[in-house]
Amino acid sequence: MELKGLRDDVYRRPLATALDRLGIGPGWTCVDVGAGGGDVSVALAEVVGRTGRVYAVDSDPAARDEVAEAAAAHAQVLAVTQAGEDLRLPEQVDLAFCRFLLLHVLDPAAVLARMATVTRPGGWVVAQEPVTSAGRVDGHPLSMPSARHPDVGALLPALVRDAGLDVVDAWAEAPAGAGPGPVAEYLAALTGVDPGDDAIVLPPLVTVVARTREPAAGGPGPARRLGAPSH
Repeated sequence: MELKGLRDDVYRRPLATALDRLGIGPGWTCVDVGAGGGDVSVALAEVVGRTGRVYAVDSDPAARDEVAEAAAAHAQVLAVTQAGEDLRLPEQVDLAFCRFLLLHVLDPAAVLARMATVTRPGGWVVAQEPVTSAGRVDGHPLSMPSARHPDVGALLPALVRDAGLDVVDAWAEAPAGAGPGPVAEYLAALTGVDPGDDAIVLPPLVTVVARTREPAAGGPGPARRLGAPSH
């Protein structure tokens, strides 16, 4: 899947792989938790089309304006100022997504539990979080003192499972490079330090693709086919 708005995003490939796994398409309703400037929200909007809807949720009120600017051509993107631990939406979604969020929040497990709650039965939850200390610059480990849980990616499959979700797939992927280029530019933006010509392995991003559980046989609610939206 090509995510046009993420061409310059060095971590775009694991996101595209995850969305391919889901079969996401027109008509889906999604929430991007910790949306920041809205790049992923806009990319999702391009996939779900005008019949779909994307909630871009972030705890920073300034992010709402950034999302509004980025999504000017996508009326189906709705910016919401809300902390992940307090996540509430006017409807259940087909996909709840977060990336580089859980390393910063107070309680990653609480955020994942809220994401599960806002996702319809049989819907999808996708989380992507780093193992910061596994990144390398010139062979030396990276650190991120500002993050509350810099290596939360190493625990992510278990956290997702403990949120009552069924893990369908999980993997880790890390962009690498040496010298000037997108990887070096990303690291400089992340740390404020220019790595020069040093070899770089960015923190591996652990992706977990999970599903909420369908009602038990004979219980309320119709069963839906794999990957189908609720519309």
